Amino acid sequence: MSTGRDNSFLAEMRWRGQLHQCTDEAGLEKHLSSGVRRAYAGFDPTADSLTIGNLVTIMALARFQRAGHAPVAVMGGGTGLIGDPSGKSAERQLMTAETVASNVAKIERIFDRILDFSGNGLTKATMVNNIDWLGKLGYLEALRDIGKHFSVNMMIQKDSVRDRLHNRDQGISYTEFSYMILQSYDFLHLFRESGVTMQLGGSDQWGNIVGGCDLVRRLVPAPGNESFGLTWPLVTKSDGGKFGKTETGAIWLTKERTSSYAYFQFWLNAADGDAVRFLKTFTFLPEGEIAALEDKVKTNPGEREAQRTLAREATKIVHGESEMQQAEAAAKALFSGDIAGLSASLLDEVFASAPSVTLAKTRLEGEGVALLDLLVEINAVASKREAKEFLGNGSVSINGQKAGPDQKLKTTDLLHGRVIAIRRGKKNWHVTRWG
Repeated sequence: MSTGRDNSFLAEMRWRGQLHQCTDEAGLEKHLSSGVRRAYAGFDPTADSLTIGNLVTIMALARFQRAGHAPVAVMGGGTGLIGDPSGKSAERQLMTAETVASNVAKIERIFDRILDFSGNGLTKATMVNNIDWLGKLGYLEALRDIGKHFSVNMMIQKDSVRDRLHNRDQGISYTEFSYMILQSYDFLHLFRESGVTMQLGGSDQWGNIVGGCDLVRRLVPAPGNESFGLTWPLVTKSDGGKFGKTETGAIWLTKERTSSYAYFQFWLNAADGDAVRFLKTFTFLPEGEIAALEDKVKTNPGEREAQRTLAREATKIVHGESEMQQAEAAAKALFSGDIAGLSASLLDEVFASAPSVTLAKTRLEGEGVALLDLLVEINAVASKREAKEFLGNGSVSINGQKAGPDQKLKTTDLLHGRVIAIRRGKKNWHVTRWG
């Protein structure tokens, strides 16, 4: 009996460019249209936060839920003790059980803004931890009941395994080699115990996903063993650079790792060749709205409307409306140079990666410090002659206000009693902290 669903999940994944591989696309179309289904994706706690690469997976679970189905987020408290070799050229350092458990606890809160865990409805999101069943799995049971169904010949054909086998210096341990078996068992357990019939993941997980579907098919009697897997392409940048990395490191989904301002700026700085694709992947904006933004990129790229929309929407999803508005206000203030109205904490976020120096506040007392000399002292210019030139043509500002050639800095110039921000030209900021 039809539930009125129109397979909107698959349709949306298609137009967003997020449908790369599927074990049985026609079968999945029929499966999703015939009732509320459950799909899962796994997250291994290799750190105390997740990166924007993981956000693709969370967004896919959210799209699944918005299409009228029930997402299941699986925390890898068990598999995280082993380590996934996918995409790794060397063996992972094993983490202690205490570290893994701590990471899981910190990661869980990321999902609350994006998935709906409230209520008792059929589409309610759930979160489970695979240590709860993998921790009870005996070694002999794993070998006899699960390992028997995996061909080593097939397992060594997986790219991540084959590449490591050909690397004399690294190789692959039996521990990491066994990861595929554990992930496949996750699917079997969730299928049997929770009615999960589908696994989602990036294209690098295809081998593990197919292994899980095959294990379900082998160990669950037909006709009730229908299971599916779906992957999306890994996110890339148009210039060939590594996605999700900046000069200061990875972009994380928690403020403790990446401030909401830095997160906003990451998306704001997206290249024209990436902005529309990122809008499809990292926002919930509808197809028509993204198409309109794509037209603007083509006709008037200088306005950067797509990037501004991307930054607003992506930041709102992860950090909330209030944090997004503060980040946007800070970005506008930095662009205009008018930073005096920023809070102390936001000022720290904005200038987290700017050149900074700490000086004695007592120097600002009395006559103060000559800006001409300070520019040389903090390496904002190469020489006094250059400092005079910049000051003379009005290209130096103090906290957003143009500075004159004879200007001296005093305690009245301090923002929040401790910071004076000096800008040379349009983008060269130098932060002086006085204590």
